[in-house]
Amino acid sequence: MIPLHDLEPTRRAPVVTRLLLLVNMAVWVYVLTLLPDPTRLQAFYDRWSFDPAALRNAVVGGHVTLDALLPLITHQFIHAGWLHILGNMLYLWIFGDNVEDHMGSGTYLVFYLVAGVIAALGQALVAPATMVGASGAIAGVLGAYFVLSPGARVRTLVFLGIFITVVTLPAIIVIGEWIVIQVISGFESMRIATQTATENVAYLAHVFGFATGIVAVGIFGLGRR
Repeated sequence: MIPLHDLEPTRRAPVVTRLLLLVNMAVWVYVLTLLPDPTRLQAFYDRWSFDPAALRNAVVGGHVTLDALLPLITHQFIHAGWLHILGNMLYLWIFGDNVEDHMGSGTYLVFYLVAGVIAALGQALVAPATMVGASGAIAGVLGAYFVLSPGARVRTLVFLGIFITVVTLPAIIVIGEWIVIQVISGFESMRIATQTATENVAYLAHVFGFATGIVAVGIFGLGRR
């Protein structure tokens, strides 16, 4: 299933969601300008991606500086390919405006970034690997939406074998199917990680981000009108 758009109205313009979309796309355009120079491209990813090993070394060595912590934020705005960024931005566009509408723009921005940080740290604790992408933060948005608007209608592209159709489904089904896949894939990635050196998709970051969204709304009451 691929969500296309939701039918849940908002009361105000999603300023922060649009800003996040703009920043992510701007960074991606900049990455594209680096493609002709692989050395600069690699240096960019090395500097701004989140490397759990580098953070661990900084903590152990007692050198936890802003420079060491900054990649926890910056990695959320860097992507590894067209499918990576387009998929993330689609989910942010569909579900972010409603969560921002519930929380208010300022709270929503803090929540978004914190969800991304917790998602990255969670992945680092279980299956450490260098990370880029907004997936963890957006998973937090999905977790919040899951609690705030479970019955919201979502127009969804559904693949049934060789047939493709568009149906309207409740958000609890669309998002629920997504998180089930992430959990299953996350456990599978842990098994594979014992046999290979790298893992391309940080599924467990999605799970930790999603849990952050649920906890933030359910326990701290973020987004409750």
